[in-house]
Amino acid sequence: MYAHEIDYTIYGDDMQYVEIELDPTETVIAEAGSMMMMDSNIQMETIFGDGSKQNSNGFMDKLFSAGKRVLTGESLFMTAFTNSGTLKEKVYFAAPYPGKILPMDLSTLGGRLICQKDAFLCAAKGVSVGIDFRKKLSVGFFGGEGFILEKLEGDGMAFIHACGAIVKRNLMPGEILKIDTGCIVAMTRDVQYDIQFVGGIKNTLFGGEGVFFATVSGPGTVWIQSLPFSRLAERVFAAAPTAGGRGKEEGSVLGMLGNFLDGDN
Repeated sequence: MYAHEIDYTIYGDDMQYVEIELDPTETVIAEAGSMMMMDSNIQMETIFGDGSKQNSNGFMDKLFSAGKRVLTGESLFMTAFTNSGTLKEKVYFAAPYPGKILPMDLSTLGGRLICQKDAFLCAAKGVSVGIDFRKKLSVGFFGGEGFILEKLEGDGMAFIHACGAIVKRNLMPGEILKIDTGCIVAMTRDVQYDIQFVGGIKNTLFGGEGVFFATVSGPGTVWIQSLPFSRLAERVFAAAPTAGGRGKEEGSVLGMLGNFLDGDN
């Protein structure tokens, strides 16, 4: 199935949104809750799976396609936005946290892109959203944030989002890069991916960089984010006010001692 051809414009800097322009009858699919606004003639419909197999006669094909999304922690359902008018209409999707929206033309990327499980934002109808299975058990059991990866397949446009600044690395054949598992955003189909143990008691217990890291080897392209959302959420949670209404040490030089002198302890 050929994907619908869609036009787009990305706005913003650190809090971005993408404007998708649809011709009559064209459709874009998106994760639930990512829509920001839409024109009056855009019809919204909840669909089973990603819609790439909607015309299939086999119910099991549709069920399997949708069921794969459950393994990535996503819903069985997605939302389709179709232009039901006679003129061009627009629909807008926003990234869920600070970072960048990356447009990916799958027709120029070999028809497949592997990305983090929560990176997908929206895509032209016809793009298949599944999961990428890795054969090695080490990747499955110890991959952490990098274990379950989504697989986007087709020949249309897809949009993914990442947190922080984005680094794009083009790897030569045999070139190896070691990356924090949470920092991988996406990679092209030919990139080899594995999980390795950091090693060493001091590194494991006191290194602060996690027990495992990912190794990727070329040829291919890798997109890397400077701030995994899990790391951002962890810092926000650590700085959140306690039950007494004060943040964690409030950035004070005195820290807990200052709270004690204030009579909070």
